[in-house]
Amino acid sequence: MPAKRINPFATISGHQRWATVDATLIREKAADAAANPRRRDIHILHQGDPDPLQRMINAIQPGTYVQPHRHLHPPKAETFIVLAGRAGFILLNDEDPADLDRAGYVILDHSRGAFVVDIRPGTWHGLVCLAPDTVLFEVKNGPYAPHSDKDFAPWAPEPGTQEAADFVQELERRFSNISG
Repeated sequence: MPAKRINPFATISGHQRWATVDATLIREKAADAAANPRRRDIHILHQGDPDPLQRMINAIQPGTYVQPHRHLHPPKAETFIVLAGRAGFILLNDEDPADLDRAGYVILDHSRGAFVVDIRPGTWHGLVCLAPDTVLFEVKNGPYAPHSDKDFAPWAPEPGTQEAADFVQELERRFSNISG
């Protein structure tokens, strides 16, 4: 079944009993992300916002900005599995989340074998795309409530600003130092 675009940032599968994620879908979503001004695009596998388990394909391109956030109200865990490419996750310290030197850094790289990061509820986190056409499988508890799903870090730059672009570049630099 072909994907249906539900907004400028997402498509939904609309399947009735099952869906598969194959190389064609990964290529299509990577192309959608490249064409999207935000440099990312989501493909929803669950039935909709009320679904108790949110499952999606998240395609990202270098330069995308995912503002650091946590899932606190209600607390939700989040798991990412890399299907293609390379992504860096920053896991921020609760005592001083703005201190990037105290953060944890995880690289998911399909070609090198680090495939999954599981993030506990309430953990400040963000991500950066480290290779073109990176595609992640993302899972978290639902339902999705757009106004309370994410608690955005008040110290993090707002999307669409020069500060956000600078923040992405700083994270890319830090991940480059980690991976050589």
